[in-house]
Amino acid sequence: MILAAGYGTRLWPLTIDRTKPAIPFMGRPLIGYVAEYLARYGFDDIVVNLHHQPESVRTALGDGSDFGVRFHYVEEPVILGTSGAIGNARSLLEDGAPFVVINGKLATDIDLAEALETHRRSRALATLVLRPNPARERYSTVEVRDGSVAGFGGFPPSDNAGGAPGSAQGESEGDAAAPLMFTGIQFLDPRVFDLIPPGVFSHSVTDVYVPAIARGETIAAHVSEGSWYELSTVRRYLETSVALSKREGRDVEMGKGSNVEEGAKVSESVLWEDVSVGTGARVHRAVLGAGVRVEPGEVLEDVAVVRAELARGVERPEKGLRGEFRGSNFVAPIPE
Repeated sequence: MILAAGYGTRLWPLTIDRTKPAIPFMGRPLIGYVAEYLARYGFDDIVVNLHHQPESVRTALGDGSDFGVRFHYVEEPVILGTSGAIGNARSLLEDGAPFVVINGKLATDIDLAEALETHRRSRALATLVLRPNPARERYSTVEVRDGSVAGFGGFPPSDNAGGAPGSAQGESEGDAAAPLMFTGIQFLDPRVFDLIPPGVFSHSVTDVYVPAIARGETIAAHVSEGSWYELSTVRRYLETSVALSKREGRDVEMGKGSNVEEGAKVSESVLWEDVSVGTGARVHRAVLGAGVRVEPGEVLEDVAVVRAELARGVERPEKGLRGEFRGSNFVAPIPE
């Protein structure tokens, strides 16, 4: 199951005309990228929960065949939270076998086969996939004892270690000083459904796992290696896109129908579909939404840009980026 029902307010204005799972990422919709990752490990029947702008997800993803999977959509009339969403999809998931749940805003190469083996070996109610957090980014800590989750804490104290937001890459499991964080990937046994309150907003950690641990249930911990990125903000989305593009020998992602005219310079940026960059323009570390036109000689840096017509008359969500209208565009600076 891919969790995809959120509003994506921290990605605004990029989510004005489409919801977070449908935004382009590495040449496909974000959830398509996640689905291809799951398919590499044999998970090809995938439940996707929807709430905000559900048709934008259905249109972008279709039946899943473009990504080597079969999608089964479940709409939530109200947001149900992680375990509430799982409970709402019970009829599609409770066939007796363990299943994997993953947040729909991740890019990772964590080995799911190894995590599944940990889950099967432990016979646990659930297995949380964890990572060391040596940079002490603002992710809640997970306490582990003898291979099992013992509890959950707050954000780790900062040690000014630095590191790109959401990167959490490459640190060793043996780094004893690093707190552990939850990656947003978990394996569950179907008996978890008996612990999920029906039809109400519910989080796995607070509403299911904490009382389950108190009753003596085993919540296994699988500490993983590999790269892991979380794309919940415009800054993280841009930095992750650029980092993964550079691995493939480029630093610009170009959507279908986009064009950079001769004499223009575009670097470390993401261009969605049908973007046009005029002669002499300079674009650096920017996200240009669908249909954006950058005028000749214009300079854009550290900004997210969408067509002005999309943003006019639309109320900015509390966590959305502030911006201004510039000609045919709405331009929002991307904070650090």
